[in-house]
Order: sequence, then structure tokens, then C-alpha cells
Amino acid sequence: MTKPTVAVFFGGRSVEQPVSCASGSGVAKALRERGFDVTAIGITRTGEWVELPSDAAFAIDAAEALPEVTAETGKAVAVDLGPGAQPIADIAFPVLHGPYGEDGTIQGLFEMADLPYVGSGVLSSSLSMDKEFSKRLLAAEDVPQGAFAVLKPGEALDAHAVIDKLGLPIFVKPARAGSSLGISKVKSAAELTEAVAKAREVDDKVVFEASFEDVREIEMGVLETLDGDLEITFPLEVLAMGEEGWFDFDAKYLDNPEPFNLHPDYPEGVAERAQELARKVFRLLDCRDLARVDCFLAPDGTVYLNEVNTMPGLTPMSGVPQAFAAAGVSYGDLVERLVTLAASRVGDRKDTA
Repeated sequence: MTKPTVAVFFGGRSVEQPVSCASGSGVAKALRERGFDVTAIGITRTGEWVELPSDAAFAIDAAEALPEVTAETGKAVAVDLGPGAQPIADIAFPVLHGPYGEDGTIQGLFEMADLPYVGSGVLSSSLSMDKEFSKRLLAAEDVPQGAFAVLKPGEALDAHAVIDKLGLPIFVKPARAGSSLGISKVKSAAELTEAVAKAREVDDKVVFEASFEDVREIEMGVLETLDGDLEITFPLEVLAMGEEGWFDFDAKYLDNPEPFNLHPDYPEGVAERAQELARKVFRLLDCRDLARVDCFLAPDGTVYLNEVNTMPGLTPMSGVPQAFAAAGVSYGDLVERLVTLAASRVGDRKDTA
């Protein structure tokens, strides 16, 4: 069978561009090694699209030299996605994190162009990206998770009301972002104002989460199969912690060559309960193809949901690829299976006319 051509999109307008660059270039390289004809499209921070040379490589090596797509990285390209246009590829693979990529925006563009793409659809991507609405939906379905509060755009902070509801410490997060950017752990009312300002540099909407203490942080990769079943990895445990005692950006990407334990020892039944929770959440949010489900394991054995990522980090050393590799699915196998899933939806569009 002829393999579909693939356009890999990475970079993007969000603060997570460096992670997207590292993930996307890894995906493009792996697909080329598998014999796919790949076009790499980089998106700059200001939204320009550039076609990148086939040998373009991006890696996160140091905080002072994070990778970035710029207009000079490749040649400017105008991609015609209108009706009757010659598509840039058979399949789009948006390896984009955060707003303008993981939040349903580019997925909507691909839907309008009738271009099959890897990953969750418009609504699922948008819901999963927005911590407020995903939490509210999952709470209605009795998914165990921590207490939270929301500060809408334009609203003034009432620090005492937040602390009365959640206690201390509190995690302050941009509502629609990832890679631990813009997040603070605060231990007093005096710290809340600065933490909100930091979060609002990333997103005008802010989520406050009650802190789980003395828990183990665990993650699972969820991969859909062609027949609609789900493969869920054994829950890996996050070992790396930043200076403030949580899994921040530096701990994820810079300071720890081995941030995970891929074969942790759990009490009886914990791994199975975590996997079942991951399955339930993936289905409730109507995810597709791939996701990473992050949880907290409490000392009493209760598994609490932290969050869901519909396009997790996909560098070869990211948690999801490592977890699948430990289960016998290599990095190359993983990205090829994702393309195959998208290709299986060619011709699935249902017109409403």
C-alpha cells in the first residue's frame, strides 16, 4: 500500500513553542525514517507559516537557547486549504501545544478544508485545553479530582475567598496552557496577587487548584486502535521535581535526564484503577487517537485526576513515548500508528446539506 503523505505542523503562537518544535521535528524525522513523504510546516510566534528543510532539527538543550521557528528558519509558504484546492498532504499531523494548536483552532481549520488530521477533534481539543470546563464536565460525571476555583478575564482577585475555599498551599495556573508555564505554588495570601499576574501573562483566565500533599504524580498514555479500543500504558511515576517541589518546566525538559520511573511499584489494584480512570476520562472528553492522562495517587490508594493533554509532548524522551516504548511500542511505531489512525478517517466526512 502507498503510504499517505504527511504535513507535520509545529512551533505555533503559544508559549509552548519550544516543546512543540522539539516534538514536531522528532515526529517528522521518525516518519521519514519509516518511508513517509513528509512536509514540515513551522508556525512562528506571530503566525507566519514556513516550510522547513528536511534536515531541520530542534532540541531543548538549555533554558537560554530554547528552539524557535522564525521567518528565517525556512521559506514562507501559503497553504491553500479551500474547496477544490490541491492539499499540501494527505494527512495533517499538528504537533502543536497550547492555544492556536491544541485548543481546537487548527483542528477547525482542517475540518473546514476536509483534511484528515491526527488527534482529537474540535470540541474535545477545546474542552481538554480549558481547565475550567474540563473540570466542570468531569465533576458532573463523578470523576475524582481536587477542589478548584476560577478567576475569569477582567475579574478582580479576592484572595481571602480563594483561600477560604481551597486552603493553602494553592496552585495558580493559566486556564488554557501547558508545559507547566505560568504556574505558581503559593503558600500565603500575599503571594496570590503576583501568581495571578504571572498566570495572566499566559492566559487572562486563571484556575486555582487545591494542592495535593504527600501524593505520587503518575501519568498514562492512551492510544486508540483501528477498531476503536484503547491501549493504556502502565502508569509511570514522575520523579523529577523543580526547586519548589513540583514538576515544573525545568524539571520536565532541562534538569533531569531520567525524570520518570517507568516501572514503579504500586499497591495492589492501583495501576488498574488508574488505567480505568484514564479510559473513562478519554471517553468522557471524546478524545481521539492519543492523549496523556495525569493523575495523583493519594496515600490511601485513591487516584485523582489532574489533567488531560490531547497532544502530549512527543519527543522521544517525553513521558508518553517512553511509556509506550516500555510496553513494546517504539517511537517510530507510535507516530506511524497515529498517521494510520488519521488515514483511516479519509472519506468519513458527513455533509449536513
